[in-house]
Amino acid sequence: METSIRRATKEDMGSVLRLINELAAHEKKPNAVILTEEQLKKDGFGDQKMFTCFLAEADDQVVGMALVYYRYSTWKGKTVHLEDLIVNENYRGKGIGMLLYKQVMRFALDQGVKRVEWVVGDYNTNALEFYKSTGASIMTEWNTVQFDEKSIKNFLAK
Repeated sequence: METSIRRATKEDMGSVLRLINELAAHEKKPNAVILTEEQLKKDGFGDQKMFTCFLAEADDQVVGMALVYYRYSTWKGKTVHLEDLIVNENYRGKGIGMLLYKQVMRFALDQGVKRVEWVVGDYNTNALEFYKSTGASIMTEWNTVQFDEKSIKNFLAK
């Protein structure tokens, strides 16, 4: 099986959304995705580009993706955040995730960033072991903190 990695185009956003929904179902949250294909097109290819996406293709179809965007660290400067690295379940264990991961790291190096960061659920032991094996630091002393839209509104209403 030959696999190729390329940058996503606007026309690929349907495939990207399919993979995002596959991930949500895999994480037992099939109804959590409210993002639409149109929103992906606007956010990835509009006037204010919000992300860059790389795709893995095998057997004439999109079988994986890595979506990244810039962040800014007050300690390091420009960084890249890896939001999701997803490989279709039928194609896992074939090295596709590593190809996407390396593409993200090449992109980061080419962009001159000082750090690449991402979040992995503590339940995802396979991913944690994979990242550890590549030399990534797992920072267990930090907690991810979020406000959803409803929480933002409730907080501001106080």
